[in-house]
Amino acid sequence: MSIQYFIPHPISQSAYNIALTWFRGVASMAYAIAVISFVRHHSRRLKQPQNRFYSAVALLAFLFMCIAGFGFGIGEGTVFYKMYLNVQVPLQATTFSLLAFYMASAAYRAFRVKGFEATLLLITAFIVMFGVTTIGNYIPFIPRLTEWLMAVPNLASKRGILIGVGLGMISTSLKIILGIERNWLGG
Repeated sequence: MSIQYFIPHPISQSAYNIALTWFRGVASMAYAIAVISFVRHHSRRLKQPQNRFYSAVALLAFLFMCIAGFGFGIGEGTVFYKMYLNVQVPLQATTFSLLAFYMASAAYRAFRVKGFEATLLLITAFIVMFGVTTIGNYIPFIPRLTEWLMAVPNLASKRGILIGVGLGMISTSLKIILGIERNWLGG
């Protein structure tokens, strides 16, 4: 889909528009399958006594957010917006901070600062951790250095991961279309 940026020709623009239309259709079907799978999975777990509480909370939260979003809108000041701001954003920040400290401790344990690369990785991890927290704002060069680390050296790994995810999506889609894998249908 990125070819149209490099080759501004009407054919590539047309192919991009067709692909975008197909992507919207496939994405909406994927969302529908995800919702059905989520509801089906937690409905089954409601029948088991040991997993009942968490599945009930998940289904009730899903139902509440659907009613709040579809019924009252998602604009600023709505119930959906307040729930997103006061629940989802703090959960994401907590998850990111736990992940960052876990990665730093794992890097320290794995490498034990034996060589130059391990030392560089450990220093980079601490700079990024300080840069995304409020502590980094008190050190003048940390926010800019963190921004540079996340934008320049990290871009290669981002691209590699995105290419890998794209190839994985294509291969899984082909396996499902060709009938090689039918787990999502329950078979």
